[in-house]
Amino acid sequence: MAQGVDEQQVDERAVARAAEALRAGELVILPTETVYGLAADAANPDAVARLYEAKGRPSFNPLIAHVADLDAAQRVAVFDERARRLAHRFWPGPLTLVLPIRVPAQVSDLARAGLDTVAVRAPAHPIARALLAAFGGPVAAPSANRSGRPSPTTFDAALEETGAAAAAALDGGSCRVGLESTVVALLDAPRLLRPGAVTRAEIEAEIGPLAEAEADAKRSPGRLARHYAPNAPVRLNAAAPEPGEAFLGFGPGHAGPLNLSAAGDLREAAANLFAHLRAADATRPRAIAVAPIPEEGLGEAINDRLRRAAGFVG
Repeated sequence: MAQGVDEQQVDERAVARAAEALRAGELVILPTETVYGLAADAANPDAVARLYEAKGRPSFNPLIAHVADLDAAQRVAVFDERARRLAHRFWPGPLTLVLPIRVPAQVSDLARAGLDTVAVRAPAHPIARALLAAFGGPVAAPSANRSGRPSPTTFDAALEETGAAAAAALDGGSCRVGLESTVVALLDAPRLLRPGAVTRAEIEAEIGPLAEAEADAKRSPGRLARHYAPNAPVRLNAAAPEPGEAFLGFGPGHAGPLNLSAAGDLREAAANLFAHLRAADATRPRAIAVAPIPEEGLGEAINDRLRRAAGFVG
């Protein structure tokens, strides 16, 4: 069972060392409630370049600026009433807002992929919050995997992916949410750019209907068609595995060691998704077959990640 963020103990000395590493332009592995991140000083273009290099990430893919709270976010981005309403409702938590940049120097042009907007979020994990408070500025922290790979949701997986590039690493246990944050752009009509644990219905209950994402898609991380991908090809909506395939089940009708949720619980499935993809990939299968996942609620986000892992969005 994933350890809840409220149960985490903050090692203040480790956090202080990590904050010093960020100030020195080094990279740091940090836990959030969504996935583990590889962090750099968002204002330092050299550190951000090192971050892109460590991930092998295309420079046109913008990074999320993580901040301690709403006050810190408003020093970086221009908030309107809709943005403040969402921040008050869902922060700290797994929601990223794409907004006009207020002070470009606080989040480097490289971290914003040359855009006039910034993606900003206040994470809920107490270790991430402690680091942000100790550092005192925005931190660019994409998931701590090599670009295109499944995101790490455990400390060991983060170390395996990008630990060699980090000067410090903070262990926060298993990530409670297990999927990257929901991304909403608030530039004209509000748009859902990436589904996540904060669902479309929850967002629309606060600010009204969401428009189609395409107009602002380039402003969100995680929008590459092939993303979150294991080495083995992924086959979706599979009733059963074919010979040589590993199988990710969902629901009580699927026996086997890699059932995303035997109870058919979408939150449990989200928390298990990337770890199960990694476990399946470690068996070196011919392919990874995945049982159908309902599209409603959190299923929209799970299916988005699975379609990108399979190399297409539909």
